Amino acid sequence: MRQARHADAARCRITGEHRDEPTRLVGLGFRFWLTGFRTGDITCWERAWRAYSDVMGAAAKGAVSDLSLWVGTISRHSQRDLRIAAVDCDRFCRDECLAIDMIAACQHNACPAMRACAFALLGCSMIEAVVEGAESFAATMREADQVLPPSFGHGQTLLALAPASAMRQ
Repeated sequence: MRQARHADAARCRITGEHRDEPTRLVGLGFRFWLTGFRTGDITCWERAWRAYSDVMGAAAKGAVSDLSLWVGTISRHSQRDLRIAAVDCDRFCRDECLAIDMIAACQHNACPAMRACAFALLGCSMIEAVVEGAESFAATMREADQVLPPSFGHGQTLLALAPASAMRQ
């Protein structure tokens, strides 16, 4: 299993203000949960729980459970060192942005973008377990009215495309 490494503050790319709560929850949840896996420090998981429960109330239980399964699957299957920003960093780094974009793509039925995010995050083509976890987490967030915008990252055009079934042939 690969360990997550903290991205240097200088490597955190500025992604704009994190105005929407769903984006913030997914990004911070990914960061806190991965940090908790790496360090074994329960306070990281408690921070994730507080962030989710403050916004989602009772629905946080299912969301945090799905978050845990998804991030754990990513951690187990990744073939490269995952990079995360420091816990208190006010920006998201590349891998955090990929995680956010993956959930956004799931929520907006952008399968090619979601699979591309999974491949980039894992560094291998064995993505099915991570895709299943992402789909479950994305659905739970949607059911709790926590829908991410279609395109989070700068220059991410795949998420802005209509689903293949809705496109004209």
